[in-house]
Amino acid sequence: MTVLLKIFQVILALSVLILIHEFGHFIFSKIFGVRVEKFYLFFDVGSKRIFSTKNSRLVRRLFPKLADSETDYGIGWLPLGGYCKISGMIDESLDTEQMKRDPQPWEFRTKPAWQRLLIMFGGVLMNFLLAIFIYIGMLAAEGESYVSNDGAEIYVNELSKDMGFRSGDHIISFDDYCPDNFSMLQADLARRDVSKAVVLRDGDTLDIYIDHSRIGEVLESPGMFALAIPFVIDSIPPTSPNYQSDLRPGDRILSVGGEPVGYVQDSREILRSFASSDVDVVVERDTSLLDMALAVDSLGLIGVYTRFPYDLVKSREYGFLEAIPAGVKLTFSTIGGYIRDLKLVFTPSTEAYKSVGSFISIGQVFPDSWNWIQFLNILALLSVMLGVMNLIPIPGLDGGHILFTLYEIVFRRKPGDRFLLAAQYVGMILLIALMILAFGNDIGRLIK
Repeated sequence: MTVLLKIFQVILALSVLILIHEFGHFIFSKIFGVRVEKFYLFFDVGSKRIFSTKNSRLVRRLFPKLADSETDYGIGWLPLGGYCKISGMIDESLDTEQMKRDPQPWEFRTKPAWQRLLIMFGGVLMNFLLAIFIYIGMLAAEGESYVSNDGAEIYVNELSKDMGFRSGDHIISFDDYCPDNFSMLQADLARRDVSKAVVLRDGDTLDIYIDHSRIGEVLESPGMFALAIPFVIDSIPPTSPNYQSDLRPGDRILSVGGEPVGYVQDSREILRSFASSDVDVVVERDTSLLDMALAVDSLGLIGVYTRFPYDLVKSREYGFLEAIPAGVKLTFSTIGGYIRDLKLVFTPSTEAYKSVGSFISIGQVFPDSWNWIQFLNILALLSVMLGVMNLIPIPGLDGGHILFTLYEIVFRRKPGDRFLLAAQYVGMILLIALMILAFGNDIGRLIK
């Protein structure tokens, strides 16, 4: 059931993003009088389709004007994207026959360069606008909440420990940048080409120099900087095996089974080794140290809730008008972050290309249960990613068309149709190679 829900969320999200993106090309084409021959969700490879307004008897009977429209609206059978086929344009359909005919006034190729530029940029613009609208709505309805890095301590995994970080460190800065959002520490380390991290450890500041050749490992190692949680008891529920014990809210557990535990995370492996038995612990209560034995269940848990450092949580509520500039700012911040991610991907020395994923990776991002807030948040992020990806100047993507149009505007010379067709073929090969890389990475991760 969980897998089906994730598949549904991926299909729904990608369908929305594709329709919004292609609508951007469509609406600017209509504004400038360019004929749109097809508007399709998914690809109708081999002219095979699930639905078509021009081939549906029901549509022809109920909506004859729609069936006779110059545009065929449909759903293809290959769910790897969608497209808007614009008359007189060399695109992913690779339709060369239309280019052999005399140019017509309703065709893309006969319009001024600035109009063609806007038609090409329309899809990206709609993706960015969708993200802005989603972020505005979320900030107005839910506000903003995040864990501040100010005063927060990290809990390290094997990679961060090997790089020189230690549990309990407070990260002060990455080079000249002072991070504010704790959850973004690992992303900041990878994105910002960091040379030196300054940390506070046991009252002293230390410099940790970052080996850039390990950035690929940083991208592949989730949980480098978890929030270190002191082992302070918040409550003991009635279902706990230690409900009748001498343990009290506010107690801090200092050692488990004779091993010191500075944080909750330190205790997990130790407790698992005492599963279905008792374990001796040392507890700090006010100014006293107490020895007691606690029961450990079969899962290696003592059945308590620990106290979260809520003083680190920063929250802010927004009125609708306040949410507008905040939503715009958040969108451009997300765009900037993803551009840094792409820079890493196209820097072979970082091996960040190994982190590129396909629909499988996208599916893993969605939650196991339906949550509108999480879905919309992921949808906004994916919309930004799709918009930025399409700006890459590769033939076959909007960025390639935009690049050639800008060349024409600057040099007052239009690239020939032969060149554009050859570039489109090259772009399609590059995109297929990228798709193979993404699926290969995902399959490799599943095998591991």
